[in-house]
Amino acid sequence: MYVCVCIQSVYLRMFNELTKKELETIRAIRNYLIKHGRIPSVRELMVDLKYKSPRSVSVILESLIDKGVLSKKDTGKLQLNEFEAKKSITDNAQTVKVPLLGSVACGAPIFAQENIEAYIPVSTQFIKPSNKYFILKASGDSMNEAGINDGDLVLVKQQQVANDKDLVVALIDDEATIKEFHKKQNMIILKPKSNNQKHQPIILTEDFRIQGVVETVIPI
Repeated sequence: MYVCVCIQSVYLRMFNELTKKELETIRAIRNYLIKHGRIPSVRELMVDLKYKSPRSVSVILESLIDKGVLSKKDTGKLQLNEFEAKKSITDNAQTVKVPLLGSVACGAPIFAQENIEAYIPVSTQFIKPSNKYFILKASGDSMNEAGINDGDLVLVKQQQVANDKDLVVALIDDEATIKEFHKKQNMIILKPKSNNQKHQPIILTEDFRIQGVVETVIPI
């Protein structure tokens, strides 16, 4: 099943306090985040917003931090604190904010706080009570025959067990990967589902722990 998420750049709670340039910057950050799965650098924003100096972007970013729209992680990277879904007057849908994860830190859990780039509202129709979820941006074509294409956002239920043929998120060599789960005797086999023959199964021991199971795909 596929679910489309409609994203709006306006930080609603602070809307009246934001300037036109700040709203444009939030929009640029949002669009870059959806496309690349991470917050853009100052120079990337400078190019996108057509500013002549990175200082102009830095001043706006500092203002957005002061207003609570952005925050700085311990690593110094920026995080977008609010990522509101677009709502119409008749829209009464209930949502839950799910973390969008960026690159996974070496040796750290995939869903660690330092990996969070932003929060995306997802309808409660796709969220089961008492479970935790996160969103990853798919990269490559190793699962294209399972309907997961390069650039898609994937909604994942956080858990460490899976059934045969579940699509799981695994942390292999400090890199997150999505594969089809199979258990054979005392080994775990993670299979790609791709028309690209370069992708081969990954064979692991039973000591291996998965990070989550794919619930649905959000094509962008």
